[in-house]
Amino acid sequence: MSVERESIDFDVLFVGGGPANLAGAIRLMQLAQEKNLNLEVALIEKGAEIGTHAVSGAILNPVALGELIADYTEKGCPIETTVRDDEFYYLTESRAIRAPITPRYLHNKGFYVISLSKFTKWLGGIAEELGVNIFPGFAGKEVLYDEDQDAIIGVRTGDKGIGKEGEQKDNFEPGIDLHAKVTVFGEGARGSLSKEIEEKLNIAAENMPQVYETGVKEVIQLAEDNYFKTSKGNDIHFLGFPLGLNTPGGGFIYEMKDNKISIGYLTGLAYDDPMIDPYEEFIKFKRHPFVASIIKGGKVVEQGARTVTTGGYYSIPKLTAAGAMFVGASAAIHNSPGLKGIHVSMKSGMLAAEAITEAIEKGDFSDASLTRYQELFDSSWIMDEIYPGRNFAQALAKKGIGKLFHLGAQYITNGRGLIDRMPLEEDCRTLLPLSNKEAAGKAGLGKSVYDGELYVDKLTGVYISKTIHREDQPSHIIVHDTQLCVTQCYDTYRSPCIRFCPGSVYEMEVDENTGTRRLILNPSNCFHCKTCDIKDPYRNITWTCPEGGEGPGYSMV
Repeated sequence: MSVERESIDFDVLFVGGGPANLAGAIRLMQLAQEKNLNLEVALIEKGAEIGTHAVSGAILNPVALGELIADYTEKGCPIETTVRDDEFYYLTESRAIRAPITPRYLHNKGFYVISLSKFTKWLGGIAEELGVNIFPGFAGKEVLYDEDQDAIIGVRTGDKGIGKEGEQKDNFEPGIDLHAKVTVFGEGARGSLSKEIEEKLNIAAENMPQVYETGVKEVIQLAEDNYFKTSKGNDIHFLGFPLGLNTPGGGFIYEMKDNKISIGYLTGLAYDDPMIDPYEEFIKFKRHPFVASIIKGGKVVEQGARTVTTGGYYSIPKLTAAGAMFVGASAAIHNSPGLKGIHVSMKSGMLAAEAITEAIEKGDFSDASLTRYQELFDSSWIMDEIYPGRNFAQALAKKGIGKLFHLGAQYITNGRGLIDRMPLEEDCRTLLPLSNKEAAGKAGLGKSVYDGELYVDKLTGVYISKTIHREDQPSHIIVHDTQLCVTQCYDTYRSPCIRFCPGSVYEMEVDENTGTRRLILNPSNCFHCKTCDIKDPYRNITWTCPEGGEGPGYSMV
């Protein structure tokens, strides 16, 4: 049955309410004021509010923020603490060995610890004051193309009020066609629309694949008397245990205000052991004697999870298409060695705004015109940060001590290392098959015990993230062949989805009498991290946006 849809025209449409798009929208309105341009600008965000889907470490290098809003302190930028010094440790199973020097790209003294949720909410308020039309609770569901199917003319938002079998309920509201001269995609890592465009318009054909890490983060309330009252540093990074040297990953602890801390652990999705569970690695990290001594007596007050794009310069796709631009994590723009992406994401959005302004003045929104954004990007300070890390993810994916040789060589050659343009392998291709004996030996190995306060299980984490989805809607997680899950995938890898998902979206039910296996989906638990879309070895899972306004309800991560 055809659905009649409303259509609204804008000059520029930003898809996603993260730091890249918010900075881009703010900069665009600033330029419009300077040049007396009357622009209609809109920004849609799938979360219920700006900030409710935003989660990061987060250390903020304020360089882009200062360029965008010089008086950000006076305007109430929500800063948690200022980094007074850095600490860097290598963890063995029982010891913490402090590095005599901290790698230069982890020098954060003078930078800020922030809550990305609070920060994006603040940016959203400034954007609205400048005249940006912000529409939270609207998910971009479909890319709109021109008649020739080679230029982007906007997006369609998702329908609301669809029943579990696809039927229209009494409260049905059709999605809206939002048309724009330029659409800016800033959906974060593994954006569903950006992924579609990459496949349709082939904008990443000449690049290495994007690769990712899955991070689980918590905000923990500590007692008044805690580690950071006397510590030299309040920005701590960790390598080693529990992943060791064979799998990329590591942890962090940052001091926040009011005796809170931000703690997290990232697991590189290049791992080859199908039995790895990133959430379990996070809990093991928290239980390390040194880490446990820092967080003792604390209580988890919020949790979140997300994927981080870490492939670096060689995995950045073409930044433009006719009628469209790609910014921030959607375009793999991230300082991987420095473990920071907010400032480079913001700068990418600001450069996109400058190129859009020039295109509007010329009245030309072709790919050739919008490529001005790529030129600005290539000549900006972003390149000074990203290019030296061009082989970093590749080196991290190496096993054992060889990893250190590659990283060391890169450190002293400004990123070139032993091999320049080291190859990257897609995360979905790295798992090794398990024999029955191996699977039996690893089943249940090292499973954590939880206390419900400082060490919480996956479902408790979902609860305190305030994640909510309407139960009676079609699943936004599409498993294309469920039979493959219970046969080939189970036999080969023991169904890694039931482990790599931090929200227990996937369960494998086994009939006690017949031994028949059945995959059960719990999409209402979804953090929107998209690990499943990335790591599934058969590309059998596709993540799509659920109904707008649903998902996590972050307020401090």
